[in-house]
Amino acid sequence: MTGLECADLSTGYISQRPCVRHVNLTVAPGEVLCILGPNGSGKTTLLLALSGLLPQFDGQVRVGGHAIGSGRPRDAVRSGLVLVPDDRSLFRKLTVEQNLKLAVRGRSKSEAVAEVYAYFPALAKRGKVAAGRLSGGEQQMLAIGRAIVQRPKVLLIDELSMGLAPVIVSEILPVLRTLAEQQQMAVVIVEQHVHLALGMADRAAVLVHGEVVLEDSAAALRADPARVERAYLGADASAQAS
Repeated sequence: MTGLECADLSTGYISQRPCVRHVNLTVAPGEVLCILGPNGSGKTTLLLALSGLLPQFDGQVRVGGHAIGSGRPRDAVRSGLVLVPDDRSLFRKLTVEQNLKLAVRGRSKSEAVAEVYAYFPALAKRGKVAAGRLSGGEQQMLAIGRAIVQRPKVLLIDELSMGLAPVIVSEILPVLRTLAEQQQMAVVIVEQHVHLALGMADRAAVLVHGEVVLEDSAAALRADPARVERAYLGADASAQAS
């Protein structure tokens, strides 16, 4: 069964003026897809539409085979989709532990917190610290932790590395790989560090001017990075895999 599927999806902020057009993507349980592309290419807009926060002008989004209604974020959440937004949306005055416990539903709060600490040991030492006092890397770990405790079927992470040093990103990416495999999540990340992302993802798609211009396995794109460079520059991407 497909974890996430969008078929011929067009979306945007002004009715009938899409800035993301005719996107077709599938992500299986246990798979990691990386969305690449230059600034302003529509990556965040795409994730907002997948999570029901923007309307679907055309096409359809499905999570675990269930259709997500256009502009219906509750449908997305109930189907098991969780978005980590680019601003992380933490309760800055609450502690790490309080942020995590607020997100837990239908399971032991203490067990859920312990699970997050197992994935991110650095947070275990900061459990009583207010989220606003954490480093950027710790805040991103906490934002992902709040998603983990919800046991998502599909995890979307927007601008994973925003404001973070590459060394911190290299610590977080393997955790996402582990989460995908251990919990059979379909994981989609928007990432600017192309080489780091291709090192852990299964597949990658390049979005330029609101359209997917290149999609292939991460291994194939690692082996021929010039294809990604040409896609960013708008050159012919006809060599993408079928």
